[in-house]
Formats: sequence, structure tokens, C-alpha cells
Amino acid sequence: MPSSSGTPVVGRVRGAEDTPVARAAVTLISLGGRQLGRALSRPDGSYRLDAPGVGSYVLIASADGYQPQASTVVIGPDPVTYDVLLSGTSGLLGTVRSADTKEPVGGAVVVAADVRGEVIDTGVSGADGTFDFAALVPGQVTLAVTAAGYRPLVMPVEVATHGVTRTEIALTYGSQLQGVVRAAGRPMNDARVTLVDAAGNVVATATTGEDGAYGFIDLDGGEYTVTAAGYPPRADHVTIGSRAEGHDIELSHPGE
Repeated sequence: MPSSSGTPVVGRVRGAEDTPVARAAVTLISLGGRQLGRALSRPDGSYRLDAPGVGSYVLIASADGYQPQASTVVIGPDPVTYDVLLSGTSGLLGTVRSADTKEPVGGAVVVAADVRGEVIDTGVSGADGTFDFAALVPGQVTLAVTAAGYRPLVMPVEVATHGVTRTEIALTYGSQLQGVVRAAGRPMNDARVTLVDAAGNVVATATTGEDGAYGFIDLDGGEYTVTAAGYPPRADHVTIGSRAEGHDIELSHPGE
């Protein structure tokens, strides 16, 4: 029956497999965001709040190790029974290693994203190559892993409903290409070197130094085309009068 302080809202807070969730915080707020009541669930998961009157309210339930939940509850003149089902959070523990040496890779950046592509959490592997995400929603997540000297890796991981999911990540070294551009037997300075993959995509560009050297790092293995070129020609219009004229020409690569 309605109490003198309002209309009772009672129910149970449950977790997976219908287990009761004790000491869950259950809060009743108005649609404007004002708190109207708060209670902690009992050992059997039951709770009770009093709504101030007829209307629509928001019921928020939260507990350690569970994802919070908010629901709209319509209150009439009679007591309302409303059970809350909370989804647990799960952990993810992983190790980043070199695929070639099996040694741990420290300092690797690990990004976890959900199925919508939104970033959930970010971590960095320790000296032993391990990383840890303490609170993830069960289901599939995508891990993107990057580390200096290694090729980036993206992989899906299925996070279990309970406990800690463990995963191993193997990174491969990035291939390198380096060389020297020469003209008339001498190193060519400021030559533009372009690297094109088998599909015709420009992978990277580099400009040689005074020693004519160039280099590309973090490459996938495969077939590439390397092209090298000096400065393109430049044509300027000049008018020469009766006196000595001066005209400087500065060569540059396109876009510089």
C-alpha cells in the first residue's frame, strides 16, 4: 500500500544467472535530474524506494563489477514492482611479444574499441609485455596494437562473460629499405625517392641527403617500385635590355 511518504517502488537487483546483487545503489531521480530517493539492495538483492507521487521517473542502479543501468519507471497510485538486471564487467589480460624472437615487447600501445569503433580503453604494455583492461563489457572487442619497430596489428578478441580473458599478441618486425641515389658516379643530394606498392599506391616518399642516402621503415613484405628523380625543370620569362641583367633560379620539388 502507498506509504505516507509516497508510493513504494520495490524490486530485486539481479546479475547473471538470476543471482542477487547485494549493496547495489538504487537511485530514483526526476526527469529533470533531481535525486528523490536512494537505497542499497539487501543480501537477497531486494530494495525499496518511495516515489513522491504519480509520474515518470528514472531509476538508476549500479554496483561494483557491473555496468550501471538507467530505466524509466512510470508510477501510478499503486505500489510498483520493478526488478533490475545488471550486466557484469569482465577483464582482459594480454601479453605482447615479438613473433620472431618470442621476447616480450614493452611500451606497446594497446587500444580497445567496441563493435561500433568507439574507443573503450587504452593501455601500454609493461617491460614484461603485459597489459590489463579491468572493466570491459562482455562480447567482441577490437584491439589495435602499435610499437616502435613493429608493424601495427589489429585483431578481434571475444571477452568472456565472467572472469578474466587472456590473449597473446605477436608483432612482426617492420621491413626496411635503404639505398643511395647517384648521378654520374657521385651521390645526388635532394633527389626525390618514391616508393609505390604492387597496387600502384604511393607508400612513402623521401629526399636524399648530401650523401645521397634514403631509407624507408615499417614496411610490409612484398613487391615495390622505387623511383628517383632530381628537380623538375623550371622556365622563367626574362627580358634582356642593353645593360647586364641578373636572374637567379631556385629549383624545388613540387609542393615545397
